[in-house]
This record gives sequence, C-alpha cells and structure tokens, in this order.
Amino acid sequence: MADNEDTGGPSVSEPLDLVRLSLDEMVFVKLRGDRELKGRLHAYDSHCNLVLGDVEETIYVVEEDDNEEETVRTIKKQEEMLFVRGDSVVLISPQA
Repeated sequence: MADNEDTGGPSVSEPLDLVRLSLDEMVFVKLRGDRELKGRLHAYDSHCNLVLGDVEETIYVVEEDDNEEETVRTIKKQEEMLFVRGDSVVLISPQA
C-alpha cells in the first residue's frame, strides 16, 4: 500500500485546484473558434470565467483561395486586461 504522506506542498484534489495554483501566474488558454490566449490569471470562478492581464490573443483564420487551397493566417492582438466567458474555454494550462 502507498503511504499517504503530506509533502507540505500545494495539493491538487479537484480539477479547479490546478487553476487556483495558477493565480497570478502566466497561463495558456485554448478557446473555441480557433483562438488561444496567453496571460496572467487574476481571477476565475466555478464556471471557468477568467480575468487575464497582459494578454496575447492568437487567432487562426483559415482562408481558401481560388485553387481551393487552404492557408492559415495568424492574427495576434495584445490586451491589458480581458474577461473570458467560461463557456468558450476549452483548456487552461500553466505556462512553464
């Protein structure tokens, strides 16, 4: 049997605990609609609504030309502060 030793470090027992541990840290957020965010997590709630600061938003736009070839265009935006509605969040990851 495994020992249940307390290592003294922060514990993750529920999914949102990982988000809690990422407060005031840089996070990567993948959104619906081919969008990604990188920014500092200031606040969140149980619906995954997020408040991010110093945000870089990346939008991927697929364009089809006359020859029916698809090209992906990348649009980058910078925002000082951003509120993200939780139903558009697909993934939240701590930045390494």
